[in-house]
Amino acid sequence: MTDFPATVDPIALRELTESGKNVRIVDVRTPSEFETVHIPGAYNVPLDLLREHRDEFLAHFDENIVLVCRSGQRAAQAEETLRVAGLCNVHILDGGMLGWEAAGLPVQRGVQRWDLERQVRLVAGSLVLSSVLASVAVPKLKWLAAGIGGGLAFAAVTNTCAMGAALAKLPYNHSASCDARTIVARLTESTDTGDREA
Repeated sequence: MTDFPATVDPIALRELTESGKNVRIVDVRTPSEFETVHIPGAYNVPLDLLREHRDEFLAHFDENIVLVCRSGQRAAQAEETLRVAGLCNVHILDGGMLGWEAAGLPVQRGVQRWDLERQVRLVAGSLVLSSVLASVAVPKLKWLAAGIGGGLAFAAVTNTCAMGAALAKLPYNHSASCDARTIVARLTESTDTGDREA
């Protein structure tokens, strides 16, 4: 598709998939976020796994790829990773899952878990609050709060999040069936059969 835009509106993506266009939806959120809610037919390839096994996945990304995350930040990072590797058919779902759900489009729901952004807010907020309260007894702990604040400011400026990347590695955010070999097998199976897998 030569006129396929860099970002894809949720309604336009829905129309593309319904019309049988050659589009693969790749969700780069954590497995727990994906299990909570995802677009039917999407493939879960978490961002850290995509970066680590980029070359293995590239061979199976032969159609137009639409990257999805919660709001677009991780999808943009995944797009950069794939474009640097030479993949040109990469696009981002405008607004991510938030935009998809806001448009009232169908989703597949599972066990409800906290998304990564909410986990970051909980951990950062808890660290700041506890270090400020504890600094009454141990004044130097105020620097922990300052460090967390500085880290959050840095994350906003660079559009990255070290705390989010660390939390994504916790067992809570992983699934037994989300490793590079299993994902490649799913991608290969769908290419061989022509079926899309939820």
